[in-house]
Amino acid sequence: QHSLTVLRQACALETGDDGPVPAPDVVLRFAALLHDIGKPATRKFEPGGAVSFRHHDAVGAKLASKRLRALRFDNDTIKAVARLVELHMRFYGYGEAGWSDSAVRRYVSDAGPLLERLHRLTRSDVTTRNRRKAERLAFAYDDLETRIAALAEQEELASIRPDLDGEQIMTLLGIRPGPVVGRAYRFLLEERMEHGPHDPAAAEAKLRQWWSEQPESQESEA
Repeated sequence: QHSLTVLRQACALETGDDGPVPAPDVVLRFAALLHDIGKPATRKFEPGGAVSFRHHDAVGAKLASKRLRALRFDNDTIKAVARLVELHMRFYGYGEAGWSDSAVRRYVSDAGPLLERLHRLTRSDVTTRNRRKAERLAFAYDDLETRIAALAEQEELASIRPDLDGEQIMTLLGIRPGPVVGRAYRFLLEERMEHGPHDPAAAEAKLRQWWSEQPESQESEA
C-alpha cells in the first residue's frame, strides 16, 4: 500500500511538457514503485520489538536493476531507476542534523541529471498520517531545495569539476599520464566538494602541498 501511495504521489508531482519531469515519466514511476523492494531481504527484528531495514536502499537498487533487466528495459532506464532507488534514503537525517555545504554539493553531484526526479521521489515517500511529522519533513526538504538553489547561483553544482583538469595537473607536477594523475584529480575533486571553488593560485597551492606528501614525489626528488 505504501509503494502504491508513493507511486500516486510521484505521478502527481510530474510536470507538463515544458517542466523538468514531463508526464508520464517512466523512470520516476518505476523508482517510486520499486523504491522499497529491498526491505523484505533486509528486514531484521531488533531487541525490544523494533524492526529495521538497514541498507535496503543499496539492496533494492540491485534488485530493481535485476527485475528491469528481466523485463527487457533499456540500459539507460535501468541505471536511472536503480540509482534513484539507491539514493532515495539519502535525504533522511537532514532535518535533524543539518548538512554542511559540502554535503549539499555531494547530494547534487551524486544525483546528477536525476536530481529533479530525486526531489519528487523523496517528497512522495512521505506517506505518514502524522501531520506534524509530514510537515516537518516537507519543511526540511523545502530548506534543502532552497540551499541547493542558493549554492547553484554561486557554483556550477550540476557539473562539479576540480579547479584544475588533467592536463594542468600533469604540467604543474611534471608527471605523465597514469594512476597518479587520477589520484591528484580525485584529491582536487574532494577539495572542491568540501570547500567550494578555489581560484587557480589556491588550487595550485593545494595540489603542490598534496604532491609533497606523496611517495612518488619523494622518489622523483631522490
